[in-house]
Amino acid sequence: MTTTRMRSAVAAVSLTALALGLSACGSGGDDDGGGSGETAAGGVTIDEAHSVGAMADFGVGTSFKATEPVDLGLMYRDHPNYPVKDDWSIFQHLEDDHGVTFDRTDVPLADWDNKKSLLIGSGEAPELIPVTYPGQETQFVSGGAILPVSDYLEYMPNFQDKVEKWGLQEELDTHRQDDGKLYILPGLREIPDVQYSVVIRDDLWKKAGVTEDPATWDEFREDLKKVQEANPDLDYAFTDRWTDTQPLGAMLQYMGPNFGATGGWGYDNTWFDADAGKFTFNGTSDGYKQMLETVHGMVEDKTFDPEITQSDDQAKQKFVSGKAAAISGNTQEITVYRQAFEDAGKDAPLRMLTLPAGPAGSNLMPSQLSSGLMISSKAAEDPHFKALLQYVDWQYFSDEGMEFAQWGVDGETFSKGGDGVRTLNDDIGWNAINPGAPKMLNTDFGYSNGVFLLANGSSQDLLESVMTDEVKEWTRAVLDTKEVLPVKPAAGLDEMELEQVSLLDTQLKDAVMAATAGFVTGQRSFDDWDAYVAEIDGLGATQLVDTFNTALARKEG
Repeated sequence: MTTTRMRSAVAAVSLTALALGLSACGSGGDDDGGGSGETAAGGVTIDEAHSVGAMADFGVGTSFKATEPVDLGLMYRDHPNYPVKDDWSIFQHLEDDHGVTFDRTDVPLADWDNKKSLLIGSGEAPELIPVTYPGQETQFVSGGAILPVSDYLEYMPNFQDKVEKWGLQEELDTHRQDDGKLYILPGLREIPDVQYSVVIRDDLWKKAGVTEDPATWDEFREDLKKVQEANPDLDYAFTDRWTDTQPLGAMLQYMGPNFGATGGWGYDNTWFDADAGKFTFNGTSDGYKQMLETVHGMVEDKTFDPEITQSDDQAKQKFVSGKAAAISGNTQEITVYRQAFEDAGKDAPLRMLTLPAGPAGSNLMPSQLSSGLMISSKAAEDPHFKALLQYVDWQYFSDEGMEFAQWGVDGETFSKGGDGVRTLNDDIGWNAINPGAPKMLNTDFGYSNGVFLLANGSSQDLLESVMTDEVKEWTRAVLDTKEVLPVKPAAGLDEMELEQVSLLDTQLKDAVMAATAGFVTGQRSFDDWDAYVAEIDGLGATQLVDTFNTALARKEG
């Protein structure tokens, strides 16, 4: 980890923190260094002493420019695919056009989560702590090192505007802590996040006479049989990747909502039964069992590769070499797959399947929040505190700031026509745009960088602006055929309950993941399901769910 005195603006934050209806998050009015001690609109008023560099007329649509230069502390996640450079365009323009520079603490991606925890725990964290996913902030709340940002949302007009326009209040409110306050500003999306599905070799599908996307996962299983039979050189019709941290991390995540469950990367021990109005244990539910039975059926058919602990490279090699006709992918990786086939001298038409439905319907999880940021509580003591909030609000939530973080500067990295269409310069590449270009938008300029641009968090226009026509059509097709499930309510656990839950949560999840792998591959029979349920209950599943339901009843009562 290195610390660099840096010119240029802060990156990181997804100051998207629960903005409306702040009456539930009022401050007690104590002067914490960031305000006059008075309350305003349910929050804390920032006095003149902490408004150095702030604009007097900052509002929605206002381009932020500090009235005098401000230097902000930034914990910077240094990604190996685009190592940070002090002379990046994004830093220069933030300084020259907006009066913002950074005192940067660079942390390598591989050490990010550990170093972030250590710096916060020791009280040495910089003011801005980006690349933090909703829920990760909870562990830091009791220590007092993280700012309750909901006390200051009146200074973030763009954030509040997006929350209202995009109907995000309910989902944002699920991240309030027991004191009713928000300690994270998550990235905001105008539309649900849909990226992952099955990528297929369309030529091998057509050879099997399969030309329509399957309507259900049962139909998909039957399609795999046809593809396997029509292409005898395949080892398996479907081999999968993203199994390094959890069994079938991507696949079970995109399958789950259609079975009334969460799985894979999105696994959560609790599932909220909206009809019953209570939490249930996800990993032993009927829906979770049906999902595992569906995947196991493919393994049993010998159409799905049972090597679910293989590396990504192994899975991709099987796909590219012609030993498999399908693999999990997403809207970015399909471009990577195409390049791999091209490098191998193969012409293979690839496409993503529209996600099939399941027994619980054709569903998507609510997913309009993404990676955002925390702010160190010590930021409220700084003279430039209000300016920091204004900058973050502009950078991460204004139309102008988001476009800047994604595309760069009109005339330098891209051009924008009268019809609003953005065109990247021919010598600059990004994802599927201008493949093979000598420069990259992130590597050489610092734009389209997860520190400065909320991960997948933005307006529909901006999200679609970097999509190919193929990806745009696929995304719209998924959204048109899916229903977004209701937001799971926050239980409102108090500090003691949080401690109890944290002790149970990890051991329960580990046990569920181990059993998941066993049931999918057939190493464990579904005849043992009742015994498995008893094992999980013995580890505290009922206690966990009861704690959540007790807290929910208290909050609603």
